[in-house]
Amino acid sequence: MHPRAGASLSRRRFLALSAAGAATGAATLSGCAMQVSSGVSGGGETVTLMAKPDDLSPELVRQAQKDIGVKIVTVRYDITKLIGMMTNGAPPDLVRGVGATDAPYFAARDVMEDLDPYFAGSGVLEVDDLDPVNDLWRFDGRTQGKGPRYGMAKDFSQDSMFWYNTALFDEADVDYPPETEPVTFEEWLENAERLTRRKNGQTTVFGGSYNGVLTPNLLASLTVAAGGSLFTDDFSRVDFTTPEARKALNWYIEYGRARVGPSIVQPDPNAWDGPTFQANRMAMSNSGYWLGGLINSDKKLAPHARLAPAPVFEGGRRVSPCQAGTGLWMPKKAKNKDAAWRVFEWFFGEGPAKARAAGGWGIPTLKSLRPLMPAQEDYQKRVLKVQNAELKHFSVIAYTPYATADSLYALFNQEAPAAMNGRISVDALAGRLNSVMNEQLKRGKEQVG
Repeated sequence: MHPRAGASLSRRRFLALSAAGAATGAATLSGCAMQVSSGVSGGGETVTLMAKPDDLSPELVRQAQKDIGVKIVTVRYDITKLIGMMTNGAPPDLVRGVGATDAPYFAARDVMEDLDPYFAGSGVLEVDDLDPVNDLWRFDGRTQGKGPRYGMAKDFSQDSMFWYNTALFDEADVDYPPETEPVTFEEWLENAERLTRRKNGQTTVFGGSYNGVLTPNLLASLTVAAGGSLFTDDFSRVDFTTPEARKALNWYIEYGRARVGPSIVQPDPNAWDGPTFQANRMAMSNSGYWLGGLINSDKKLAPHARLAPAPVFEGGRRVSPCQAGTGLWMPKKAKNKDAAWRVFEWFFGEGPAKARAAGGWGIPTLKSLRPLMPAQEDYQKRVLKVQNAELKHFSVIAYTPYATADSLYALFNQEAPAAMNGRISVDALAGRLNSVMNEQLKRGKEQVG
């Protein structure tokens, strides 16, 4: 699975390894007492951090210099630039990434630093304090969720959970979902149809949005919920024709056909659920706890916004995964690893982590920070009760190391509109997806070796 030890990583070699969708980038980096680091304390070091503009504000960069004495130089995240920097032997010291999909991809290519020794020596990030969601950043050469740690999530949501607006439910005379027991996916879709409002042929209120972080890992999660696996045991192929994957795919295509929420055939002009939900134009959104950061800032909306458990399929498994787990990783050839680790500790375990936890932008990935989650208002206490009950249903849903989620997402978007528009059957779509995705996965497996 790994390149030969000591082998040089040429630009051509890495471009080949990254061909499976590297051109489109990754999803957006979203959402106790101070401990003393056992690492470098700072002293004029400079750390290069590749991130997206919203990942690290200029104010936070200045705060890092003040708190730990390390200067952070940010480089805009770009996968092509990252490949160039790594193959030229001058990678960033830290890179943003999506644990659920990026960790197996880059770890299989042997370009990530094993962080287990750093965690073992840290007085800030102790392994026993790590939430299980951080296992998304582990990879043993075959399976995600096991083996060395290659990164850490900064916060997380169980992304199949959904928010709902009680005011819109009341207007449509639809019963609220139970607080701790899941509705079925079929019930969710029926409710979404009843909640949808249209005028003059235009949708004025979406009944519900259920798109996940990216469609490939959403479909992987839905297939597990149906009792199966989208990938074969060695993660080298997908099979949408198994009963479980077919059930998951059929549900999602029915969601698109029903026009109850945003999809590739009915895009949301706002491009994401937050503004639409906030404008009372979306009754349900499967954005997970993370959306609470936006909701808490809107005192008119917050009392009407509630969180519900991830739905289930009749006869399937109750699972409530994280489809992102976005955070940071350290390239194996980084030049300033000790200083980078000090930034890593500060970002994930000190001031920035505490601020994120208190704002409701995701669940903290250190268990010791959970008491900081918003619980002052009655509606916040209700949300926290639902979220805490859901934590026991979390599990890592392993993703393939042979293709990026973006590449499989592009292939899905190429093939699925015909099914959502009723021009081909779901069975025909399943065959098409198997063909194009498995060709991509085959190339990726050949390149990894």
